[in-house]
Amino acid sequence: MWYVIYSRDRDNALQARLNARPDHLERVSRLVDEGRILLAGPRPAIDSPDPGPAGFEGSLIVADFDSLEDARAWAESDPYVLAGVYESVEISPFIQVLP
Repeated sequence: MWYVIYSRDRDNALQARLNARPDHLERVSRLVDEGRILLAGPRPAIDSPDPGPAGFEGSLIVADFDSLEDARAWAESDPYVLAGVYESVEISPFIQVLP
């Protein structure tokens, strides 16, 4: 089943995000390689594809996991979580209707 992982960055997390980004992307890329990502990406703090020093509000991942518990376990061990980038992470089931 699909699960939404909706994360919010803590204040002033940009440098921590940049430092952890290679490990985060490597981990998410494994899900991509397994065909388990519907979509994933950061949420810019401003209306721009390159927010620069404004940074990011958080991230959104929609991925396939066997259970909510598996999605939580995966999210809790994300490099951004371990680096203290996120102030909160919400995980919920998702049913794709469109397209």
